[in-house]
Amino acid sequence: MALARAFVTHPAVLFANEPTGSLDAATGYAIIDLMFEMNRRNGATLVLVTHDAELAERCDATLTIEAGRLVNGLSV
Repeated sequence: MALARAFVTHPAVLFANEPTGSLDAATGYAIIDLMFEMNRRNGATLVLVTHDAELAERCDATLTIEAGRLVNGLSV
């Protein structure tokens, strides 16, 4: 339901902070697949905040922050 609400207004930018943090692995993968697909169809910029390295690898670009500091530039 939250995913539908997030995309229904066709936002230019969508922010997702730990979108699978409280989900079991199987549900988390399904939600992420759906989120990426909906994002692809809507053409929005999706900004994900995650500690999950596997999820970060699926993104087009990454930034790494450690102890409140940017430790690497944009990785595409």
